[in-house]
Amino acid sequence: MAKDKNPNSRTIADNRKARFAYEIVDTLEAGIVLTGTEVKSLREGQANIQESYASVEGGELWLINSYVPEYSAGNRFNHEPRRRRKLLVSKRELARLAQAVEREGMTMVPLRLYFNERGLAKLQLAVARGKKLHDKRETVKRRDWAREKARVLKERG
Repeated sequence: MAKDKNPNSRTIADNRKARFAYEIVDTLEAGIVLTGTEVKSLREGQANIQESYASVEGGELWLINSYVPEYSAGNRFNHEPRRRRKLLVSKRELARLAQAVEREGMTMVPLRLYFNERGLAKLQLAVARGKKLHDKRETVKRRDWAREKARVLKERG
């Protein structure tokens, strides 16, 4: 499990498959625009960013297909669970992200959704390149070898 850089931040959702399926080139922190019931639902620790991705549309950055369940105590003002959520980044970062996606054929995948030390919801976003099947096999082979090596070293003392 990945350690948080800041002990005061609290992870809500983690996208562990992203590190296996993609080669992470760069990461950045983005704010996320949420409604009141979404924040309350996230504080309960319920969210899923496994199948989600980010996209630049109309000069803005959007998080698409993320799942934040409806707040249990919410009423008619509850939010839609799979709605598109706007991400907040600077214009310079937005231009850099758009260029990487267009020219270099990369994609933007969320790695972690968390509350920072000030209590604001943040999204760790990665600019990544998709791995080919043989790269994934190599990753599994390296991980298995490291596990086996650690086990043998532990046995020998």
